Amino acid sequence: MKGYKIANKRIIESLKNDKRFDGRGCFDFRDIKVEVGISKNAEGSVSVKMGKTEVLVGVKMGVGTPYTDHEAEGTLMTAVELLPLSYSEYDYGAPKIEAIEPARIIDRGIRESGFIDFKGLCIKEKEKVWNIFLDVDVINDDGNVIDAGALGGVIALLTAKFPEYDEETNTINYGHFTNKKLPLAPDKMPLTMTFRKLAGAIFIDPNKEEELSAESRLTIEVSKPEKEEVINAMQKGGEQTFTLEEIELILKESKKLFKNLSSVVAEGIKKAGKQ
Repeated sequence: MKGYKIANKRIIESLKNDKRFDGRGCFDFRDIKVEVGISKNAEGSVSVKMGKTEVLVGVKMGVGTPYTDHEAEGTLMTAVELLPLSYSEYDYGAPKIEAIEPARIIDRGIRESGFIDFKGLCIKEKEKVWNIFLDVDVINDDGNVIDAGALGGVIALLTAKFPEYDEETNTINYGHFTNKKLPLAPDKMPLTMTFRKLAGAIFIDPNKEEELSAESRLTIEVSKPEKEEVINAMQKGGEQTFTLEEIELILKESKKLFKNLSSVVAEGIKKAGKQ
């Protein structure tokens, strides 16, 4: 506990000077590295590293019966798995809030943006639709799993291809892919940024020590159709509040960060095209 208090004090002192332990400014992401096509069996797959944080994201697809209130639409199900090897506090077993909340945040940003055309996933109304399963496995948690997982999810969806499907026999030939892409609206692509607050300072992309020290967080998921930024979803966590001025600062910085993250997505798609 003594070591934690010392680290917390150093973090606060650094943030007051608009600096971090690793020399970054408050609104700088760590180095982001993306590798696509890491699984030969998944319809879409990507590895995302933000500093020492690493996640593997996969898209799997299945055919099922549509929900009765959306009989001509496919579905999306998002899951985050916090593997014990990624952080000492995680255990095997049923998902806990630490995994459930990131999954819901990632899912909400994709769903509310209109990024996926769910009607384009319909095979036969009221009978058969495509189901998309988006799985995020955390290999190493050194902070900011939400943003890393959300970024990986967008790239995995953009690079995914439908598997071969025989409608007469209702069978999927997994591991064999068509050239058909998912029905997506690239102009509505949602990008996720989670801002943290500590001792009055606002910052992005924390390492684990910074994340544990933070008093509050605000995740903002935005798209940028044409010239106007659109907020798809927001999620607050932690006990401290955000002032109106702080919210305005977050919105201002999110526009700059959107451009940076868009470049990362574009590079990931470019890599996928070369495979």
